[in-house]
Amino acid sequence: MKNYFSLSMRPQDIGQISALGLAHCGDAVFELLVRSWLCDSGKLTTKQLHRATVSYVCAPAQAARVDRMLPLLTPDELAQYKRGRNAHVSAIPKNATHEQYSKATGLECLFGALYLAGKLERINELFILTMEEPHAD
Repeated sequence: MKNYFSLSMRPQDIGQISALGLAHCGDAVFELLVRSWLCDSGKLTTKQLHRATVSYVCAPAQAARVDRMLPLLTPDELAQYKRGRNAHVSAIPKNATHEQYSKATGLECLFGALYLAGKLERINELFILTMEEPHAD
């Protein structure tokens, strides 16, 4: 039986999936990580969990955090991010600019590609980098 929680697709197979297809998958991966992170961070009501999740998974929030991880991406990861960022989308939500939506799509495309490749530890590492607050030195 195929285990969809632990896929390990070949790079050439992942390359056959459209950037927006990868972003579709990556959107779910990112949201699941946010929900897990919020549940782990303390006791919140269901309403608070939902509001917090929405505030982290919206395009403006993802775009604001994506720059933290860009310098640490491998060349292949950066290529996946750019593939998603440069994908043509037909509609942009009213709460996001084109630039924000493009960056968020790039992040989701990267997370989708990493998930399908079975690189769960790398996803977690990048997620932590995007979620931690920068320290003022």
